[in-house]
Order: sequence, then structure tokens, then C-alpha cells
Amino acid sequence: MRLAIILACGVALSACGQRADLVPPPGQSLPPAPYGADVQPDSEQLLELDPQAAPERSVELRRESEEREDDPFDLPPEG
Repeated sequence: MRLAIILACGVALSACGQRADLVPPPGQSLPPAPYGADVQPDSEQLLELDPQAAPERSVELRRESEEREDDPFDLPPEG
């Protein structure tokens, strides 16, 4: 019985995928253009993230065995 419920949930969730581009409902239009914009962006442009919303990783990982610098906040436990 539990397996049947899990399979039914899996089938229901697999049917939730987007199959077409986003378009406004019939009779409605896209939101107004942002303040100062010359052209009305389409749905793809509205879904793009600006660089501040999704910054690239800028932390370089340690590639070689290096001694760590002294950490003043690395204190022994009290007790």
C-alpha cells in the first residue's frame, strides 16, 4: 500500500513539468516596462537573473596542502 502511494505521488509530480514557454493569460498583457526602460521585455528577459542575484563563485579553493593562518576565534571549548 505504501509503495502504491509513493508511486502515485511520483506520477503526479512528474506531470508538473513546464512543457511550453510562459505567456500571459488571454486578455492580459505582460507587466509594465520597468522605470526608465525603452522597450517592453518579453517573458524570457523577465526570467533572467541579473548578476547580483546570481553571482559567480569567486572563492578560489585551496589546491595544495597549506598551513592555515592563526584564527583568533578558534577557542577551546569551555568546561
